Amino acid sequence: MSHAVEPIVVFFESLTPQSVERFAQFYTEDAYFKDPFNEVRGIPAIQRIFRHMFTALHEPRFVITGRVVEGEQVFLSWDFHFRMRNFKSEQTQTIRGATHLRLAHDGRIRSHRDYWDAAEELYEKLPVVGTLLRWLKRRANS
Repeated sequence: MSHAVEPIVVFFESLTPQSVERFAQFYTEDAYFKDPFNEVRGIPAIQRIFRHMFTALHEPRFVITGRVVEGEQVFLSWDFHFRMRNFKSEQTQTIRGATHLRLAHDGRIRSHRDYWDAAEELYEKLPVVGTLLRWLKRRANS
């Protein structure tokens, strides 16, 4: 299955609103997807999540920083770079996470699970909520 991984990596690193339409080349029809905010099955539902990403964020992009392939299982570590729409800050944000993929016999993705800490990587960076979460974190660690 390692031959199937490089095209998947290239696809995610070069993802655009237009390439979301090509998900059937990379996902099985009944593919499962889960991240901290979503849990869906099927290509149309997965495409909606990625379309929303391009609507909600400026210049979102994935940079794959590592990979482990063991048979049908693939683990990818990544940095996700973006800028928030409708926020005063123009600063690029980065979320660090990992993806566990299970591939079908044809090399397409049948299961895609993203792991990242929404509190640390996203909520703490928001103006009001972030202040509260950072305070709670300090209190919990003292």
